[in-house]
Amino acid sequence: MKVKFKYTLILVVFLLITVGCSKSDEGIPEDIEVHDFVWKGLNAYYLWQSDIPNLRDTRFSNQGQLNSFLMGFPTPENLFESLLNRPTDRFSIIVDDYIALENSFQGITLSTGMEFGLVRQANNPSDLFGYVRYVIPNSPADNEGITRGMIFDTVDGIPLNENNARSLLFGSNTTITIGLANYNNGNPTGNGNSITLNKTQLQENPIAVSKVITDGTQKIGYLMYNQFASSFDAQLNAAFANFKSEGINDLVIDLRYNGGGSVRTATYLGGMVTGQFAGQLYSQEVWNEKVMEANPPERFLNNFTNEIRNVDTNGNIVLQENINSLELTRVYFIVTGSTASASELVINSLSSYIDVFLVGIKTVGKQVGSVTLYDSEGYTRTGANLNPNHTYAMQPIVLEISNKDNTNEPLGFTPATSLPGVFLAEDYGNLGVLGERSDPLLDRTLVYIATGAKGVSRKNSIQSEEIYNSKLATPSSNNMYVDFIK
Repeated sequence: MKVKFKYTLILVVFLLITVGCSKSDEGIPEDIEVHDFVWKGLNAYYLWQSDIPNLRDTRFSNQGQLNSFLMGFPTPENLFESLLNRPTDRFSIIVDDYIALENSFQGITLSTGMEFGLVRQANNPSDLFGYVRYVIPNSPADNEGITRGMIFDTVDGIPLNENNARSLLFGSNTTITIGLANYNNGNPTGNGNSITLNKTQLQENPIAVSKVITDGTQKIGYLMYNQFASSFDAQLNAAFANFKSEGINDLVIDLRYNGGGSVRTATYLGGMVTGQFAGQLYSQEVWNEKVMEANPPERFLNNFTNEIRNVDTNGNIVLQENINSLELTRVYFIVTGSTASASELVINSLSSYIDVFLVGIKTVGKQVGSVTLYDSEGYTRTGANLNPNHTYAMQPIVLEISNKDNTNEPLGFTPATSLPGVFLAEDYGNLGVLGERSDPLLDRTLVYIATGAKGVSRKNSIQSEEIYNSKLATPSSNNMYVDFIK
């Protein structure tokens, strides 16, 4: 069911007003400098700030009282967790390396290039197997012959289970050896083959597949898009230039593995699909009371635009070009349980203007967004007095986002329920080739386009539970973020 907000929501992009001074000037002991940053950043911007007793403005009368409180927490992480609105807040994170976080937002991670999901075995749910979703071109996995659909059930000779999978696959080890297996209806059996993979620093182009499919007399654009990364906005726009020149009749955007990213890029994508709504409201956000009261409403409005305009942290323009708009009145999305945040934002925002159809299974349900807070005056990376003593940063939830009708889907979009479409899960034993009709989800979408909504049955083919995936192991996992403007 869609949630209707009781008050007007208004969009992001605002000026920070915080004026800081050095830690020593404030009488903050060196061993709790990060703690102090955590408390003050959350006090200023956390969405649920007024609901957390220890974050309220009246909680401490002076810095000395705050210091005494902070000293009661052994690590910044302990303090951070104690101040969150769990379990409602499922997504706020703190990191001790903001360089890795920033890289992750642009698709740069330490990886083998093998993107995969981890699934419970059918007969022994505590045991797991991995299935390869796709492989980043020219990565170690690509060079070693890893392909979509491969199954593995051991790492370094150790059978995967729910207790060891993360340490084996996402630990500090820079080399892993996966043991391949046959699917066997969700109870994989090793086939005696293994592949050794090295982890390296990779940047993934989120535009995995962009092509035009001819189906009878129809031309259908297909875009597999895996992250809303602003450094690839030009390439995304170029893909739509090709769709436009080809004169496509329909468009399929595959977001099945897209956990989100930049709100601005999500707005650009909406303008590429349409174009006839430039200047109209795309999405609107609500922040905590202090932020909303300190800024004019227009700072929180996010409209369709016909131009990409990206700037760096110093305000220099790094990309400015017209958006290649298709002016479509309908669009089809492929979605799964890994489709989140900015992906759901595009679905939600476009559904207020054009016909939106979904093929797949229920999405994550992340209608909230975050911003990166640094330990500096103004909490920005370029703020004065950026603390040189650490590289901690926070990515707390600071906003809730909705479409122009003030609605969103906090429980996720379900095909054929939330919006028209077909409910169909991926078959781990038959994944097919992405961008080809051998992929069952794409094939079903093309059939749906050709036949229309009537007569399309709701099919549940989920065989085993997926509990984790390689994208969730990155700092930017399922993140929808906005940028400060100074």
